[in-house]
Amino acid sequence: MRQGVKSFRELEVYQLAFEFQQEVFRRSKHWPKEEMYALTDQARRCTRSVGAAIAESWGKRRYPAHFLSKLTDADSENQESQHWIDTALACEYITEDEADAWIAETESIGRLLGSMMSKHESFCR
Repeated sequence: MRQGVKSFRELEVYQLAFEFQQEVFRRSKHWPKEEMYALTDQARRCTRSVGAAIAESWGKRRYPAHFLSKLTDADSENQESQHWIDTALACEYITEDEADAWIAETESIGRLLGSMMSKHESFCR
């Protein structure tokens, strides 16, 4: 197993994804109520799904193909997050600086996921 990691909670990518989901949750509390079941819900769901898929992938490490598949799911949700960031910016619910910072966070998460995917077998047991 990679560098003695015993839990998905120890993974830097999981920690970044979790903090990002909380940041989106905190900020989206101030978005208009009419967006509750559209933009707000979608942005919260996909950002939460990144960490959830990483956690689920960790439980599937015994099966390299399944592990890789769940990491790919996490990456897809991370990409979807970028769409909702663009939408929030276009609707003027976040500033350009916030959008840039959030996109940078998703890109960081994406790089870490990409690295894990490229050497996923080193995480498998």
